Amino acid sequence: MTLPALLLGTSGLGTRPSGVEAESLADALLAAPYRGLDTSNAYAGGRSEAVLGRAIERAGGLPDGLQLVTKVDADPVTKVLDGDRVRRSVEESLDKLGLDHLPLLHLHDPYTVSFSEAVGPGGAVGALVALREEGVVDAIGIAAGPLNLLSAYVGTGAFDAVLSHNRFTLVDRGAEVLFGDARSRGMTVINAAPFGGGLLAGSTRAAQKYAYRDASADLLAHVDRIRALCSGWQVPIGAAALWFSRRSPLVDATVVGIPSLARLEELSALVAAEPSPQFFAALDGLGPAPLAQEAES
Repeated sequence: MTLPALLLGTSGLGTRPSGVEAESLADALLAAPYRGLDTSNAYAGGRSEAVLGRAIERAGGLPDGLQLVTKVDADPVTKVLDGDRVRRSVEESLDKLGLDHLPLLHLHDPYTVSFSEAVGPGGAVGALVALREEGVVDAIGIAAGPLNLLSAYVGTGAFDAVLSHNRFTLVDRGAEVLFGDARSRGMTVINAAPFGGGLLAGSTRAAQKYAYRDASADLLAHVDRIRALCSGWQVPIGAAALWFSRRSPLVDATVVGIPSLARLEELSALVAAEPSPQFFAALDGLGPAPLAQEAES
């Protein structure tokens, strides 16, 4: 499986304050040069896929060469995530998107079901494997946060891809072992949220948070040292964060959330500002960051 190096994340697409703004952003995402979109049946209560589906219809179909990746989610009311729910979830997604086939479908945040239930008879994993065998999807993946959970699913050998978020960044190398294991199995590795929720993109809104949680004083001090290094090298910290992921031999594709047209425009500048190998050598010289979060969190 080959994915674009960048996938545009759409988790905030259905939460825009006006319908017109959401539709304009969806149109721009389809027309962007990065050729990959990442969504989920659960994003914004299903509105993300619905907005994307309308944009696809306006465009006369999914543009050539654009790969759209989505995820199956637990039932929003009952929280059931079994094999039957997997099939209903993908049917809901295909209906909203106006598509009949997907290149990659993830099992998303399987937190409401035990691992043994997911891999057992009638479980979510078996249903995903069947969808792949039936040709509804080309490949299946596991997408979540906790590294121990991801490692268990990767160890089944059933999946073609793994997605982890906020755990392989400028200040957190926690997913390194997981990604290396997936690589050794021939899996596609997708790294999401390289900006750690905004802190590593220079966001003022997320200036005191990492991965959507309050950051420790030690971690914030380390980020300040990274900012100072970036300033000396004339490298935007967002470019350093993006290219940390993109240049890694462990990562096939990076997912960057795009909540607005302004963020989409900013992304072009970050893509163009690839730092030198010497910059990353200097970054390594700062030493490891304080633990950003526990692997199990």
